Amino acid sequence: MKDYRSNALNTPIRRSMWLNLGIKDEEMTRPKIAIINSSSNLAVCFSHLDEIAKFAAKEIYKAGGLSFEIRTVAPADFLYGGHGGGFILGSRDLITNEIESAVEGPQLDGLLCLASCDKTLPGQLMAAARMNIPTIVICCGYQPCGTYKGEHFDIEDLYQQYGHYTMGKITEEEMREMSEAAIKGPGVCQGIGTANTMHMACEALGFSLPGTTPVLANSPQMWEAVSASCRRIIELVDQDIKPRDLLTPDAFENCAKTILTVSGSTNCIKHFQAVAKEAQTDIDVFDMIDKFGDEIPLLVGIRPNGKHHINDLEAAGGTIAVLKQLESKLKLDAMTINGKTLGDNLKDAVVKDDDVIRPIDNALNYRPSIILAKGNLARDCGIIKLQVNDEYKPSYFKGPAKVFTDTQSASDAVRNGKIVKGDVVVMCGFGVTGTPGMGATGGIIFELDGMGLGSDVAIVTDGHASGLCNLALMVIDVTPEAATGGEIGLVRDGDIITIDALKRVLHVDVSDEEFEERRKTAPDYLKKGEEGWLKIVQERARPLNEGGILC
Repeated sequence: MKDYRSNALNTPIRRSMWLNLGIKDEEMTRPKIAIINSSSNLAVCFSHLDEIAKFAAKEIYKAGGLSFEIRTVAPADFLYGGHGGGFILGSRDLITNEIESAVEGPQLDGLLCLASCDKTLPGQLMAAARMNIPTIVICCGYQPCGTYKGEHFDIEDLYQQYGHYTMGKITEEEMREMSEAAIKGPGVCQGIGTANTMHMACEALGFSLPGTTPVLANSPQMWEAVSASCRRIIELVDQDIKPRDLLTPDAFENCAKTILTVSGSTNCIKHFQAVAKEAQTDIDVFDMIDKFGDEIPLLVGIRPNGKHHINDLEAAGGTIAVLKQLESKLKLDAMTINGKTLGDNLKDAVVKDDDVIRPIDNALNYRPSIILAKGNLARDCGIIKLQVNDEYKPSYFKGPAKVFTDTQSASDAVRNGKIVKGDVVVMCGFGVTGTPGMGATGGIIFELDGMGLGSDVAIVTDGHASGLCNLALMVIDVTPEAATGGEIGLVRDGDIITIDALKRVLHVDVSDEEFEERRKTAPDYLKKGEEGWLKIVQERARPLNEGGILC
């Protein structure tokens, strides 16, 4: 039997404690697997994870292991609006540290991660990369949705219509009916938002079993993935296959190309950069997105980018089918979690609907789906996401700035007609240090849409936006952020801003000399008064081009 690291701590005191938990002597020498259950009963995203954890414990036992459930904080974007939304991204790193503490303390042998909402998977992957012990991720699926007035209606539709409601365009009764239609079961938001993008990219990275994403929560396919993953984690421990064996430049390249070809959530870029940092690599995920943007065609158009839904993508073959269509562009020798190369996994992959998952010679678009823009308004970069085509969202915009430092003021300006066609809304002070934890600014998009300005106004912000936001031309995650001296904090009302996505330019018509003069009287964008975790985030967070990790 393998000499598992956990057995070094099998003292008589541990034995006494475990005997009283019902663990038998012969079971104490088994490989000990942490079932990472990042969940709570606050959100439907996680409401099925407790049952998955119970089932996984039985499957791990049948496979020869002994499991211990480790629970962590579980942020849900739509519920974590307090403190300017700072706990949304801030909780990602808390997950990482909670896992490290709960697993490294008792020296458990492996991780079985139950991934759900946006920040849980990156937090789990970051922990795996840091600790470098055998790990497998189970992506626990997307939620079913309903219909409204006979049409498909999911949480993205609800989010958009809520923006219309806040602008007085929809009645309270209509909003209630929509709320009752949008979600019909557990799982992450429908659409190619951050959660589903993370799930697909995780499979492309090699950390989830091939053919397991995206998947409807609680479907037979999900439960099959759980069972197979439980068997595989024992093999990974026995074979001593560790995360850093898989976290190679080739694997990250495949991951980045997958995000590009599905026009995934831009939030994933900073998350995978954080994983790369925790793995102690010098891999630059931002550079990969920039470098491969012109090379990788857009093969998938899932809402909010195109006409299809996430269940259409699953039916068409899912991530493995996307990778099959993109095969000629990928690093096929990259090793994956099942012990095979990506190339081996793709040999039997089947594309069931090539309208949903296009071949390269019939792509939806050949220009970049995600663009990193730079200029005197974003010395490092700002991130732009385009739609399937340019009919609704322009790729070029020039107009005067309207500057806001809080979301309420911006919403009031939309409602009162102070933001008009041709304006560039600048929202500054929302960065990872300023908020702290990073402020959500995406809601303003749907409010503008509610006032008929969705394609007529651009947005520039050092904050982030939901992966379900893809209407107005928006430059997010601008770095350096205002709170650390970024020029976005020096913009004034009326300054002319140019966004040229295809030329990767974000520029404001202000000279360097004028910037330096303004810097003398610039506001302090560091939010004051935070205590506890967010104070730690504010003091320790690195810039987004380093993943926003704490150091």
